[in-house]
Amino acid sequence: MKEIDELGMASVMKEAVKVAGRGVKEVHLSFDVDALDPMEAPGTGTPVKGGLTYREAHLAMELLHESGELTSAEFVEVNPILDSANHTAQLAVELMLSTLGKKFAVSSHSDLRSGPEVSNAL
Repeated sequence: MKEIDELGMASVMKEAVKVAGRGVKEVHLSFDVDALDPMEAPGTGTPVKGGLTYREAHLAMELLHESGELTSAEFVEVNPILDSANHTAQLAVELMLSTLGKKFAVSSHSDLRSGPEVSNAL
C-alpha cells in the first residue's frame, strides 16, 4: 500500500505488469477481495482497514486489461454470509468486468452503494 500511496495506482500497476510479464507468455490474476477497504467490500473474511478504494481497484483492473498481458483471472475471498446486501459480490463482478474491458464511471449524481453508472463500452 505504501507504493500506491507514494507513486499512485497507475505507476504501481505499470511496474507490476512489467514484472509479472517478464519471461512468460501468460499472466494470471488472483484478486483477493480482502485487499479492498471494508467500506467497499464488507463481505470478506479478513477485512483490511485502509485497503484499496473502489476507484483504485477499478483502475488497476482497467490497466491490466489495457496491457494485453492478462490471460486469466480469479476473484476470491467473497463471503456472502458476512456481506451486506450482496455489495461485495456485486463489486467483485464489476471488477471482473473491468478486467474484461468494461468501463465504470462514477457520476456526482450516483450513489456508490446503489451501484455505479456503467458505460456501454465493452
